[in-house]
Amino acid sequence: MMLFPMPFHSFLLFVVWLLLNNSISAGHIVLAVFFAITIPWLVTGMRDEHPKIRKPWLAIRYICMVLKDILVANVEVALLIIGPTRKLNPAFVAVPIHLSTDLGITILASTVSLTPGTVSTEVSKDKAWLYIHALHLTNEAELIDSIKQRYEKPIKEIFGC
Repeated sequence: MMLFPMPFHSFLLFVVWLLLNNSISAGHIVLAVFFAITIPWLVTGMRDEHPKIRKPWLAIRYICMVLKDILVANVEVALLIIGPTRKLNPAFVAVPIHLSTDLGITILASTVSLTPGTVSTEVSKDKAWLYIHALHLTNEAELIDSIKQRYEKPIKEIFGC
């Protein structure tokens, strides 16, 4: 077993301990070293290995696209809310997903929830379906295709899952 299984976390624990105590006395340095070694060593077995980002530039492009989608959806939702409420057509939609990692599914569900007008409500137990509530649904197939092409496809490419 390594002395520092999570070196960045160890360094962070060391620095934070000293900052919290506002002291660099010998006793606090000894305690900081103790915590920096012991805590990461105790929790290393609880860590989940997350998939590595295989295409970082695509990840940056994905983030920019999601930010743009959030801005556009904010305007669209504001216009829907300001208008007569009888024009709203709320609905639940089941979106088939083909992501193999929990992180990928979480990012997809979070992206959908961050975009105004849609909220992820649940992932099926077999992780094959993402249930979404849409504030105003005009075409279910179009919404599903949009989520799969705009969000799921890039996530699969970014993480290789």
